[in-house]
Amino acid sequence: MSADPAEPVYRNPVLDADWSDPDVIRVGDDFYLTASSFGRVPGLPLLHSRDLVNWTLVGHALQRLEPESEFAAPRHDCGVWAPSLRHHDGRFWIFWGDPDRGVFQVNAPEIRGPWTRPHLVKAGKGLIDPCPLWDDETGEAYLVHAWAKSRSGVKNRLTGHRMHPHGTELLDEGKVIVDGDRIPGWFTLEGPKLYRHDGWFWIFAPAGGVETGWQGAFRSRAFFGPYEEKVVLEQKDTDVNGPHQGGWVRTPSGEDWFLHFQQRGAYGRVVHLQPMRWGGGGGWPVIGDEGAPVAEHRRPDLPPQPPAAPATDDDFPGGRPGRQWQWTANPRDGWATHHSADGLRLTCVRTPDAHDLRALPNVLTQRLPGTPCTVEVDLRLDDGEPGARAGLAVLGDAYSWIGLQRGPDGTVRLVHRFAETVADQERDAAPPRPAPSGRARLRVDIDAGARCRFSYDTGDTGDTANTADTGDGAGQGGFRPSGQVFAATPWRWVGALLGLVALAPTGQGHAGTATFTQFRIRIQEKRADR
Repeated sequence: MSADPAEPVYRNPVLDADWSDPDVIRVGDDFYLTASSFGRVPGLPLLHSRDLVNWTLVGHALQRLEPESEFAAPRHDCGVWAPSLRHHDGRFWIFWGDPDRGVFQVNAPEIRGPWTRPHLVKAGKGLIDPCPLWDDETGEAYLVHAWAKSRSGVKNRLTGHRMHPHGTELLDEGKVIVDGDRIPGWFTLEGPKLYRHDGWFWIFAPAGGVETGWQGAFRSRAFFGPYEEKVVLEQKDTDVNGPHQGGWVRTPSGEDWFLHFQQRGAYGRVVHLQPMRWGGGGGWPVIGDEGAPVAEHRRPDLPPQPPAAPATDDDFPGGRPGRQWQWTANPRDGWATHHSADGLRLTCVRTPDAHDLRALPNVLTQRLPGTPCTVEVDLRLDDGEPGARAGLAVLGDAYSWIGLQRGPDGTVRLVHRFAETVADQERDAAPPRPAPSGRARLRVDIDAGARCRFSYDTGDTGDTANTADTGDGAGQGGFRPSGQVFAATPWRWVGALLGLVALAPTGQGHAGTATFTQFRIRIQEKRADR
């Protein structure tokens, strides 16, 4: 959420959407943040702030996932896991773990690029959450990473390496420097962030699981240990479950702050900002309100900034989607057509998976806001073959979408379909309705708990089904509700997504196009479940 600079306090979360596994740095007066992007493309989002509260999305560091053939179809729980962002020797560096392939890095002279192609630093299955450290005192470089049991059979431990200062290779086979199995009550230790402070090596690392965990801090006089540990942030009596996994940053005036995530079901992992200080109980960091997350706090001592948040609305100038959009797999030429006007012109891609949007790579997505909102978009189904369809979707392990479809006789109908988590194909959520103009304004009202109510306006007064009018007056007929309430669900590790899609069943020849215009998200009242 954006914050009014006139207010002396900010309120959490500062990023109220699925910016999973955040890491943050400061370069001069600017703060930068990246987050997990898993199998969506482009990946490695890059956010910028001047006050740690108001953030904008300025680009992505990864334009395609490699190897490209492995990400030609959606792989929502693969790809980019828990990146670390650093600035060293005049360059920006991002390291991340692909749980199936190993530790990668990219680097660039400026945050907006150009970024190098991914370089494999260490190959292996289950290598996740890497973080580098260049030690300015000794000139040496190090890397620490965690393990994914699903790929390696190993978890709850952190492995350390010496790294070449160029950041291109590791100089040893690695050593377990923190074994969570040896710490009573600790489990699922992961997500390490490596720092030097006050003569110590520090590892900030979460444990205890995504929804229920805590933030730990580890310190040692030597990189390879031994380390001592302390819990420095946990839920306590707050309503912020599992406050952990993030990064420490210091402002120019010397204030310390910690950004971390909270898992919120269909909304994914939203980002909180916590005050931090050093020196509690023997020099340990103290995060939040004596180790408990704060809901609001005095703003950082930084110059006031205008309210800002990552973009959501889009007119698609020139047919190009804004930075907030990501495909569900590596895109292919021809999915979207550039042109001289506004509007997103998507090809109705022929596919054998037309019965299940979750299997499609050509779904253009953005994050579901964590605050109740209304999502709207105009859709025109252009001339095309029977079966061609397009629409607005809420995607997760279950999904629902509303849109237009051309029938065997060439007529266009308004359709609304859904698929349950366990279903392998979709079915009607409401009876098809006439849409003779081939146009519709589509709407989803998303309330607390990510409960979605779909509606539509075809501008056709002849549609007498469900004639209730919301009063918005779009077109002659007004918005009409469609189907039952749909409760959005996350994917594994990923929050629910808003999606725009155009497709057609298998066949010969071009199946037509669909044009989306005036995509808007209007935030409603403050949500009741925060």
